[in-house]
Amino acid sequence: MTNVIAIAQKELRSFFASPTGYILIGFFLLLFGYFYAVMLQYFVQTSLQMTQFGPQSVNVNEMMLRPLMQNVTVILLFVMPMVTMRTYAEEKRSGTIELLLTSPVTDFQIILGKFLGALGLYVVMLAITVVHMGLLFLYGNPEWAPVATSYLGLLLLGASFISLGLFISSLTRNQIVAGVATFAVFLFLWIISWLSSFSSSMLGQIASYLSIIDHLDDFLKGVIDTTHVVYYLSFISFGLFLTMKSVDSERWRG
Repeated sequence: MTNVIAIAQKELRSFFASPTGYILIGFFLLLFGYFYAVMLQYFVQTSLQMTQFGPQSVNVNEMMLRPLMQNVTVILLFVMPMVTMRTYAEEKRSGTIELLLTSPVTDFQIILGKFLGALGLYVVMLAITVVHMGLLFLYGNPEWAPVATSYLGLLLLGASFISLGLFISSLTRNQIVAGVATFAVFLFLWIISWLSSFSSSMLGQIASYLSIIDHLDDFLKGVIDTTHVVYYLSFISFGLFLTMKSVDSERWRG
């Protein structure tokens, strides 16, 4: 476990050794802040319009937080490929992959360390947005359960993106190729559920289940369904398994 932690720390430090980590966090927070401000303004205006017809109950979770979190998934579609594209591609380009593969660590320790390092950067992004949620709790009265489950869902979604992004990055030496390919695969997993709207057959049901976004809906509603948790954990495990096979083949070719 010590080797895993050391690799994870090295990976996390590498993001901040250059402007990359700061740019990614800044880009994410800029878009999050924009959507937050837009959704808040919409919520305030809608609330004022509704109160003109007498006292009415206004749910900030339904009207603001859920649409906000749905927009966050769009941000992740663009940000996460930039987080994972360098993990292995840069190692191959610089030639340090040979040193890493010949060091006294297993493939699984390397993969898990890189996964945790990238996940650490993602957790930092999400953690900063808690400030925005704190303002809502300070001046409003949102329900805490949907907020907590939404962050859990976003964490599992991001971890799934990272596990698959690691695999794609391990297939190439070019960061740009890795980033574009990762975005394309993420987008495919995003829109695959559209098939279910055209077909109610078994194919449509399978497409709906494979959709990485559809499994997030219940989390945003404050519901933790073990089916969705198992899906994300299985997705993460499968992504890491593919990465391990890719790294293992690299070791044999080396």
